[in-house]
Amino acid sequence: MNSIQYYSDPSFSVLRVPKWRAAFYKFLSVNVWGAIPSPFQKKMSKVYANLYNKPFSKHLIRPYVRFYYNDPNYLEKFKPPFEKEDFHSFQDFFIREFKELPDIDTPYVWSSEGLLCDVGRIRDIRTTSVKGEIRTPSTVFGLADGEIPKDHTFTNVFLHNKNYHRIHVPTSGTITRIQHIPGDLVVLRPWIYKQNPSIPAFRNERYNVDIKDEYGKTWYLSIVGGPAVGTIELAEDIEVGVTVDKLDQLALFYLGSTCCMAAPVAPRVHRLNSFVEVGAVY
Repeated sequence: MNSIQYYSDPSFSVLRVPKWRAAFYKFLSVNVWGAIPSPFQKKMSKVYANLYNKPFSKHLIRPYVRFYYNDPNYLEKFKPPFEKEDFHSFQDFFIREFKELPDIDTPYVWSSEGLLCDVGRIRDIRTTSVKGEIRTPSTVFGLADGEIPKDHTFTNVFLHNKNYHRIHVPTSGTITRIQHIPGDLVVLRPWIYKQNPSIPAFRNERYNVDIKDEYGKTWYLSIVGGPAVGTIELAEDIEVGVTVDKLDQLALFYLGSTCCMAAPVAPRVHRLNSFVEVGAVY
């Protein structure tokens, strides 16, 4: 059984950026970059992302891992994607695969790895103004206000570039809905939004997937893209009506991302600004 550690990552604190700097970054992200038409944002993002597909970029992987991880054997837990024998580019590292998925005896697990930057009951999550339109948490998941039970718990996990970029199924069940929402690609980093770290989830391009568990409760997932995300790719055989098992692969990101979820139960172990891992107890 692979061991999972539960800990806070001090490098991911939303409090590290002064308010004035966060406000400036937010202005650049939402008011400057966000004012550029979405199709042009995507074109620019793909040009940038393509640099990470170049063969020379593979030489950045090991220095990058040494910089971000204390574990000298970190890469040994993973393998290159798509049955490749080696990492051919830095992009291959972004979409690396586990050699062996974590095996945790719990019915509910975290579906992604990263910073838990927002958490709370649906009824308590603030509304957000996007281009003059007021949006509620249900908007993130492509639903009208009230369609998600108010006692569901909303979570937002921000995936830094260093994190594992595949999304997995949080609990066994049946896929009941898949929805693609076109949108912007504003900056995702939660520390620049301070009191409302989920702003990008309300306006960015995303895939929404609903899973009905064995108790008839629905888990709502929103897989949100950001700048430089050329593709959000659903896993093979993921479609409405399919039965999925806990930790089955749901999707992968090319470069940065965020994964939001509205769940019928609240996290048992993790709190705001803690680091979560795929397969850890939800």
